[in-house]
Amino acid sequence: MILSEVREYVKERGRVTLGDIALHFDSDPESVRPMLDLWIKKGKIRKEMLTSACGSSCNSCDAATTEIYTWNGQKAI
Repeated sequence: MILSEVREYVKERGRVTLGDIALHFDSDPESVRPMLDLWIKKGKIRKEMLTSACGSSCNSCDAATTEIYTWNGQKAI
């Protein structure tokens, strides 16, 4: 997995969770996050957090399912 592959994956899908990215690249979410942070700093990807996942307020949702990354540039054709 390299930076450009992560960028292209998010670009192709438009909106994807951290868990989906990690699963696609057969990697740990903690390994993927620094790559996403680089693209965030470059303005290509935007990070969103779900404010309510299941409707309860226990706050025990996995971060990999509540961190959503969206493409902030031109959509892939």
